[in-house]
Amino acid sequence: MLQRLFATEERATRFYEQQVLDRLTPHMKEFIARQEMAFVGTADASGNCDTTFRAGPPGFVRVIDDRLLAYPEYRGNGVLASLGNILENPHISLLFVDFFEDLVGLHVNGRAMIVTANEVQRRYGLDGADQTSGRRAERWVTVEVEEAYIHCSKHIPRLARSDRRLSRPATGDYFGVQETRAGAVEQISR
Repeated sequence: MLQRLFATEERATRFYEQQVLDRLTPHMKEFIARQEMAFVGTADASGNCDTTFRAGPPGFVRVIDDRLLAYPEYRGNGVLASLGNILENPHISLLFVDFFEDLVGLHVNGRAMIVTANEVQRRYGLDGADQTSGRRAERWVTVEVEEAYIHCSKHIPRLARSDRRLSRPATGDYFGVQETRAGAVEQISR
């Protein structure tokens, strides 16, 4: 409907025909194997969305074959928002963006399933150990690829890597939530 309204049907059709696949190409698999980060989009059964960031050493998202990916879930804040959404609604979106070399992105949309670390080890031989941080995956998410397509480089900025130790570390209350809540409680008690 919007493509008709904004007269983009021809352009959109050309994009679908030329850029969208239901599997990964060899170039896409190689691209994913080099990535150190991914943005993960999920939604619960009501459609409430959540986007989160995942990172690890290059190739932490593993390409099993041209229709299946797996990424490790490490210990976090305990909220488990993405995993909770996957339980209610298995649709998932992964966005890989290379900010450093190729300045291009890759969208992978599909169906997700939560899998135990033992099961992923048994089925695919993945151990889930992050050699750089010493973390070990508590569980994995497998993604059956339904769509894979480019995110063009037109507006992707080039970033430069820097030593993380030189950055100001973010604390658990970096955005001042505790201070804001304390102020709200103080106002209510007046």
